Amino acid sequence: MTGRERRAQLLDVGRALFAAKGFDGTSVEEIAARAQVSKPVVYEHFGGKEGMYAVIVDREVERLTGMLTGSLEPERHPKVIVEATTLALLDYIEQNTDGFRILVRDSPVAQATGTFSSLIGDVATQVEHLLADQFDRRGFDPATAPMYAQMLVGMIALTGQWWLEARTPDKSVVAAHLVNLAWNGLHGLEADPQLTPRGKAAAARRD
Repeated sequence: MTGRERRAQLLDVGRALFAAKGFDGTSVEEIAARAQVSKPVVYEHFGGKEGMYAVIVDREVERLTGMLTGSLEPERHPKVIVEATTLALLDYIEQNTDGFRILVRDSPVAQATGTFSSLIGDVATQVEHLLADQFDRRGFDPATAPMYAQMLVGMIALTGQWWLEARTPDKSVVAAHLVNLAWNGLHGLEADPQLTPRGKAAAARRD
């Protein structure tokens, strides 16, 4: 086995273990045993489990980012963009279940740019530009687009985390219902939404 092949094998083993047991629950000893190598081989390639974990997270972030950003084509109809983004995330979960489990876990070695929340924030930043254009066309305040982008992407991301374990109904059904809520909600958007009198009274009591 070449050095490159050994490195790839170790990453596959580490990815499966980190997904199943988390960062703290995985040891270099277990990685080495599962890969049928000695501990020094793991240290030689990655310097320890921290280095291996960082490489795995970087690879998963790159893969998911590519799938999500590929769905954000400005020339598409806004509803189609929501559909494509939703399906892209569900596709990633279906095809890279171990990777998604790793991304949604907090880790002491995850970089600020390598967490699921920061990744979703990056996608929301791209979505806000698309929303701002749509808001401007419809006479809404484009300054509110970042807030709506966080709401929209956050809804899709949290539903994806739920579907990771549920896996039912089919992803196309989940996507259709997500888009139903997001699009029909956006379609009937009020330019200047206000709380009801009862809601205002409840908010005043909390202040």
